[in-house]
Amino acid sequence: MSQIDYNQELTPEVREKMRKNLVYVGIFSVVMLFAGLSSGYIVSAGDSFWVKYNFPPAFYVSTVLILLSSIVLSVGIKIAQKGNASILKTIVPLTFILGVGFAYFQFRGYSELYYNGAFLSSKITVSEGRYGSYYELEVNGKYMEVDGNDYLVAGKVIPEAQKEQISAFAKQFEAITKIKHPVISGLDKYTLLYKHQPVSLKDGKFYVRDTIELTHVDLIRLEEFSWHIRDGRGDFFHKGKFGKDFKVYYKKQELEYKNRTLLYKGMPLNAPLQLKMESASDTATSYLYILTFLHLLHILVTLIFMLRASIRSFSGKLAADNFLPVRTLAIFWHFLGGLWIYLLLFLLFIH
Repeated sequence: MSQIDYNQELTPEVREKMRKNLVYVGIFSVVMLFAGLSSGYIVSAGDSFWVKYNFPPAFYVSTVLILLSSIVLSVGIKIAQKGNASILKTIVPLTFILGVGFAYFQFRGYSELYYNGAFLSSKITVSEGRYGSYYELEVNGKYMEVDGNDYLVAGKVIPEAQKEQISAFAKQFEAITKIKHPVISGLDKYTLLYKHQPVSLKDGKFYVRDTIELTHVDLIRLEEFSWHIRDGRGDFFHKGKFGKDFKVYYKKQELEYKNRTLLYKGMPLNAPLQLKMESASDTATSYLYILTFLHLLHILVTLIFMLRASIRSFSGKLAADNFLPVRTLAIFWHFLGGLWIYLLLFLLFIH
């Protein structure tokens, strides 16, 4: 008996059971994947420095969209089963559109995270090129200080417009080791200091006190320094106010930040912890990207099948076996919606 004949003899009940079992196997695989990642997240947070910050509003918008899409799809199938099969011509494409909206706002959320300094892979605190370690700036003859991610002159936080001007000045040094004869503008307004001594530019070379030429290593440090100033970064990679927009924890204990120093249980980090902090990666954000993007990847793949179902809805083929094709698709779509709710709550309460 051929494979085609075999399939033709399958009863609707058997076909439904087979298709649903395939969906359940897929769901089980996805559950195991995210259970492993969730466990890894919790274990990793136990003995390392961990960053917590506010979630992008775009993620909440995407949550509303995926919940709405599940409701629309569920109601549409029930109406179709009652004899109004034409409703699927509206419901399935609408679910697809809402799913695309979910994906769009997820990417918007990633954009907000990136803008706020939450990168897939980065450190928590600035070490190489840290303001004040080697280089500093004077703005119009007044010394500029750093507090967290704020730039201050004469004790006042610099306005954003002026901060952008300082960023533009620093940008000129971002690849200074690769420029043979650099020309730097703005030296009449900004003074670059190396170990508290003014840096001058003569004949394409940088000098301290007009006599001591900066070495290649010094220029590399200047590049690193300029990258942070260019990006508006102070002591932390995350933008915003420490303790308000983001927090740092160690062994589930929130750290304090005073006078450019992190405090653990009221005391400055000891030497081993300080070294650990300087080399620590922002594992929390890495996990956030991995968890949410893997979910989004499943959404995007499912949207391909949703698009196919949307096209088939106009031919009436979705009515086969009591709308089995769209019902099995709906099972996985509802699961992905529930998975996103789990991830959101997990990250909100643990992240």
